Amino acid sequence: MTDARVPILMYHAVATDPNGATRALSVTPEAFAEQMAVLADRGLTPLTTAGLAACWRSGRPLPGRPVLVTFDDGYEGVHRHALPVLAKHGFPATLFVATGWLRGPYDTGGGLDTMLDWDQVRALASAGVEIGGHSHSHPQLDQVSEATLRFELIHCKEIISDQLGAVPVSFAYPYGYSTRRVRQVVRETGYAQALAVGNGLARRAQGPYALRRVTVRRDTGIEEFERMVEGRAIARTFAKDRALTRGYALVRRTRRAARTVARSGG
Repeated sequence: MTDARVPILMYHAVATDPNGATRALSVTPEAFAEQMAVLADRGLTPLTTAGLAACWRSGRPLPGRPVLVTFDDGYEGVHRHALPVLAKHGFPATLFVATGWLRGPYDTGGGLDTMLDWDQVRALASAGVEIGGHSHSHPQLDQVSEATLRFELIHCKEIISDQLGAVPVSFAYPYGYSTRRVRQVVRETGYAQALAVGNGLARRAQGPYALRRVTVRRDTGIEEFERMVEGRAIARTFAKDRALTRGYALVRRTRRAARTVARSGG
């Protein structure tokens, strides 16, 4: 199954009453429980990000009907609401933390809602959740200087290593944005694989530093979720998202070029 197309689910907050900043990309605890039941009922096999990448890197066969459950940023509901459901089914998952957003000694105050603290992150890791990096302050990495890019990646990695006693091997790009330069620095700083967004199924051919994910939102209905994990109608489901992404990508490239000219004095 080295040519398999794998759904990598991207979650953010799991909350009953999220704030306005996280509502659209949140799911209710009830919806999350129902979605995990779908995975169990359909016989899908959740993997961690490191587990999927290791199979593809080595050529080992994937388990039957693989799927990944991933969470970005580090919202408190991942521990409060998602972990009991994952434990009930025996599902592994991957949590990508923005280290400067978590409550504790490194908190920059940038967290968008109630965030995890490090005791909760350690509890998640002990329960089989892979902890990956998501930068320190959650910037658009393709828009920052080389020095800032390296700081964001290395500082995040060092904090996770210090807090958990294990070096993170997986990374997720904040906002899903990356360039060849960003991917190269992610590789150079020691991350073995990285996830983008793309709203498509992951394939080995995408390479270990640009694996695609599909977004699960508050308005993702259960029938849409079922199609998503079955790999059906992905293009139609996310057609609007892709059009908006292409348009915004053009705007961002123009801004980046303008900044480059300004720095060079051109």
